[in-house]
Amino acid sequence: MTPRREEFPQRRVDGAQRTPSIAVIVPVLNEAAGIGECVTEVVRRQDVDEIVVVDGHSADGTAAAARGALHGVAGAAVIGSPRGRAAQMNAGAARAQSDVVLFLHADTRLPAGAAGEVRRCVRGGAIWGRFDVRLNGEHRGYRVIERAMNLRSRISGIATGDQCMFVRRSTFVDVGGFADIALMEDIEISKRLKRLARPARITSPAETSTRRWEARGVLRTVALMWWLRARYFLGADPQRLAARYHGAR
Repeated sequence: MTPRREEFPQRRVDGAQRTPSIAVIVPVLNEAAGIGECVTEVVRRQDVDEIVVVDGHSADGTAAAARGALHGVAGAAVIGSPRGRAAQMNAGAARAQSDVVLFLHADTRLPAGAAGEVRRCVRGGAIWGRFDVRLNGEHRGYRVIERAMNLRSRISGIATGDQCMFVRRSTFVDVGGFADIALMEDIEISKRLKRLARPARITSPAETSTRRWEARGVLRTVALMWWLRARYFLGADPQRLAARYHGAR
């Protein structure tokens, strides 16, 4: 189900001649151990205008940890939302007031200068885009996986959550935000966005954690994710796919 457009009030008009403002949206659930480092890196390394952490009722003090790390930071907010990555990202986008919204996972780190790269793309006419990805594990198998992920996105025009998708806020409003589905919300919105334009590609890689690969096993994780995507493209119910994904942990 796609959210209604009125859920995302347009607070600013994108400026073609001025520097686009950027909001970083971080959906979190039980990320107390890492959320402080995540948001601190954004504040220290990225010239962004807002950072909005959206907590889905964590049980480990994630919201308090985020507030502590962001205390006194201009443009920062920690808000609550119904649980679910799509719902949380939509809530963050509705709270943000910047020209561009960038969605960042708590276990992913943007490359230095990422905000400048996003602004360059938007000033050049891009309405949405994504970063290449690098996995932070040292095993050679991870190099194969990340190259395959980047090649797949380059060919398909589909961006996944680990690739730090960014969208002009006006475009995000126009397409109605993320669909309220339990899994594959990133793929679903990519399919709608690429009807408007191919995504801009930023080759400086975002670095994402290999913790899910290490927890499940590399080959098992790769096989599971490809199987889930194939099932989704063939019309499987995202709710059932989510149950399979979480059951595999």
